[in-house]
Amino acid sequence: MTVAELICPAGTPASLRTAVDAGADAVYCGFQNATNARNFPGLNFSPDELAASVRYAHEQGTKVLLALNTYPPDGKFDLWKEAADLGARLGIDAYIVADVGVAEYIRQNHPGIRLHLSVQAAASSPEAIRYYVREFAVKRVVLPRILTIPEIREIKSEIPCEIETFIFGNHGLMVEGRCSLTNYATGLSTNMDGVCSPAAEVHYVRDDQENLSTRLGEFTIDRFGAGEKAGYPTICKGRYTTAQRQGGYYAFEEPISLNLARLLPDLIDAGVNAFKIEGRQRSRAYVREVVSSFRYAVDQIRAGNKPDLADLVALTEGQKETQGAFRTKKWR
Repeated sequence: MTVAELICPAGTPASLRTAVDAGADAVYCGFQNATNARNFPGLNFSPDELAASVRYAHEQGTKVLLALNTYPPDGKFDLWKEAADLGARLGIDAYIVADVGVAEYIRQNHPGIRLHLSVQAAASSPEAIRYYVREFAVKRVVLPRILTIPEIREIKSEIPCEIETFIFGNHGLMVEGRCSLTNYATGLSTNMDGVCSPAAEVHYVRDDQENLSTRLGEFTIDRFGAGEKAGYPTICKGRYTTAQRQGGYYAFEEPISLNLARLLPDLIDAGVNAFKIEGRQRSRAYVREVVSSFRYAVDQIRAGNKPDLADLVALTEGQKETQGAFRTKKWR
């Protein structure tokens, strides 16, 4: 049986320590700039913070993966090169990359550090994955969240590298690495600036009847009745009126979280090498609870037992969960 690593989110130094203490095999994090896909105020690491965090993680036997998983715009590539060089000096264990230029720079300049292909690269076929392995010596691919377990098993049999899959957190049904919705609404790109629904563009407006509208830039994303719980205005998870349907509905995807807790044995049997938990924007309490629960589950499966999995629905988006495309393509 494959021994699956547990890869956990670290949005801040405090969250990193929490994930390490809760049993993470590896944590993933980014610098405080556009080189990572969670470039939000209050998140991520300064060079000094990452240096201290790498030391702490390594003392506990935990690996640190540096996310350089955005696409450099023309004329700004030096920022990604500097981030890669700094990560190497600080002793990170692997890079997570999407852009072929960033991958090539790391291959040439830091060949001794593992290269993992980000889900942002949207590599979902054996042919694409083998290309990255051949050209850039990629050691692991993070698969998009659009594949069934039989498809994952088939891919694994045809590629010469490790596989990592998401098991909890954002459902992520948009084509990974190809989202232009936020760029359309705000001028900032999820995949180049690392900003999905930037906080400076988020507005909440309440009317005389206590109904709440959430806006992103100039666009109304959703409306909530008095007493209805309002979510953060992410453009792909808003409710809209269209020519085909009136009254407001989830035209792209509804707020719901992926939870593959009950599919872990099947994923291991399919050859998955690492399980990834999403949530670098979430609280330390979220990190502690989710990482601890999956640490227990993975250890029980390794020991040949059937784990009594904790109920994590309270920590899911919209308090709803799904197995998404992993069980069937009919997730809607």
